[in-house]
Amino acid sequence: MLSTSSATLMTLGTAIVLVMPGPTNTLLATAGLRCGLRRSAHLTAAEFAGYLVSISGWGYFLSHAATSLTWLPTLLRIASGLYLAYLSVRMWQTANSLPSSAQGTIGLRVLFTATLLNPKAILFGGTIFPVVAFESFGAYLEAMAIFTALLVPIGLAWIAFGAELGSGRLMRVSPVHMQRCASIVLAAFSLSLAWAALH
Repeated sequence: MLSTSSATLMTLGTAIVLVMPGPTNTLLATAGLRCGLRRSAHLTAAEFAGYLVSISGWGYFLSHAATSLTWLPTLLRIASGLYLAYLSVRMWQTANSLPSSAQGTIGLRVLFTATLLNPKAILFGGTIFPVVAFESFGAYLEAMAIFTALLVPIGLAWIAFGAELGSGRLMRVSPVHMQRCASIVLAAFSLSLAWAALH
């Protein structure tokens, strides 16, 4: 079972990373823009399946490799922190353009594949999920339950965001300001990972 502190840290880290813009969230928003919330809600199942396979594979590999490569967890935390810092700077500089309604319909297979290959899965499996989650089946189920409880509403929120953009009701929302606020949150999380790795 997960300790209270491990579960709390995992919940916080998972929520922050899941809500950040990325390939999966962009596809979810695009689907909402094209088809609306109701017709796109099922795509969260493909997102979950992609993350389930990828996080489980990376987490199992990294947790078992760490027994012989004791430096690996620290290196992975530093690499994850640098990756998040890079994403933070990139988000600030680019202020991603909103999905275009000209893009094609997003299907289950496309979303599953994009999520399976999403670099966030390495971050989840190697840093955010507690190591015990890949050593005990009970802890694994508990961690996945927490992850799922966060993934579904956040995924639906991205779909709803796209649907609202398509309806024209979010004209007062500044995508640039939203992107830069997200960049600041991501930078703070990056610093916390670096601090944990070095102390």
